[in-house]
Amino acid sequence: MEDIKKTIIANLQHVHKRIERACQHSGRDRSDVKLLLATKTVPADKIRIAIEAGENLMGENKVQELRDKDKGLSGLTLERHFIGHLQTNKIKDVLKYVSCIQSLDRLKVAEDLDRRLQFEGRSLGIFVQVNTSYEESKFGLPPEEVIPFIKEIQKYDTLKIQGLMTIGLLDVEKEKMRPSLVLLREIRNQILQHGLLDIEHLKLSMGMSQDLEMAIEEGANIVRVGTSIFGNRFLGKEIWNEAEAE
Repeated sequence: MEDIKKTIIANLQHVHKRIERACQHSGRDRSDVKLLLATKTVPADKIRIAIEAGENLMGENKVQELRDKDKGLSGLTLERHFIGHLQTNKIKDVLKYVSCIQSLDRLKVAEDLDRRLQFEGRSLGIFVQVNTSYEESKFGLPPEEVIPFIKEIQKYDTLKIQGLMTIGLLDVEKEKMRPSLVLLREIRNQILQHGLLDIEHLKLSMGMSQDLEMAIEEGANIVRVGTSIFGNRFLGKEIWNEAEAE
């Protein structure tokens, strides 16, 4: 385990250097970009290493993993976000663990979240997920539906909009990935122009191991990184690629 610890800490240092260089290159303040640990299939003991090394933000894709890892992460100071596709029958469970859902893209889920949050007497941070790559395999709102969706979400006092999230296109040719990142920034600008939200409530969650520098150049405030920190994720005989894992 000591070797694993050294590797994870070294990987974290490398990722932070990548973020810092990207911020310098873009003329951005380093404090404006947060690192979220994407922990799909990563065991609690490895996550604990990263948290104890100074990280405080993680994201899970599945409610079951939040539940299974909760005990192994007890006693740590960390913020947990849900970054996967949320089913309505999992809302009660996911709310036990997270302070933010980054993948809201359906009014039915918003309605059910509001109902449950009212019952619990609390509010929740949310990001609106946008399918900026127009891939049928990905969740998220079509870009043209984002503004009407936000207007509907603003009717719910329990849901506190914090920003927009996208996975974006992943391709071996990096410049092919940029348009989907640019589009999320442009959608944010449209929302600002409409006066629906201010910049503090329109953070951009985009960029992963493969494209975090490009995402920061295009305005990312949260980059979701898993593979570059914890290595490839194994599930049976499969290796989860970055699009699935992060």
